[in-house]
Amino acid sequence: MTPTDSKLRDKAHRLLSQREHSRSELRQKLLERGSAEGPVDELLDHLRDTGLQSDRRFAEALARSRVARGYGPLRIRSDLARRGVAPPLARQVLDALAVDWAEALREEHASRFGDDAPPNFQEKARRWRALERRGFTVAQLRDFLG
Repeated sequence: MTPTDSKLRDKAHRLLSQREHSRSELRQKLLERGSAEGPVDELLDHLRDTGLQSDRRFAEALARSRVARGYGPLRIRSDLARRGVAPPLARQVLDALAVDWAEALREEHASRFGDDAPPNFQEKARRWRALERRGFTVAQLRDFLG
């Protein structure tokens, strides 16, 4: 192993010790630090094969974190895609979490607006937009807010 390979491996281990990373994120960070593509891709394959890096594990951790913070499925899928997680894997991870999105929406609404129904159309529209930005679907919002 060359000193460059050792430095590259150490950088990757340091990044992974701080938090999970998707392969795409880790690749981008290693390339930004001046490493060549060939050795980076070889290292990423090795990390995946040894279980030190896993897109599934990264996606599960990110999805759990986003659900706990009150985000809906659309926002979570978008966050996963932005970080390089393949759409089929993102779908599998969200399905495996088995989140009751109606309950998650109710909890997010209660934490932001209380339990009272919106008093008028303008307030209902304001709440709708806020919850839509959090990543809840139109169907979920229609069922909840009417």
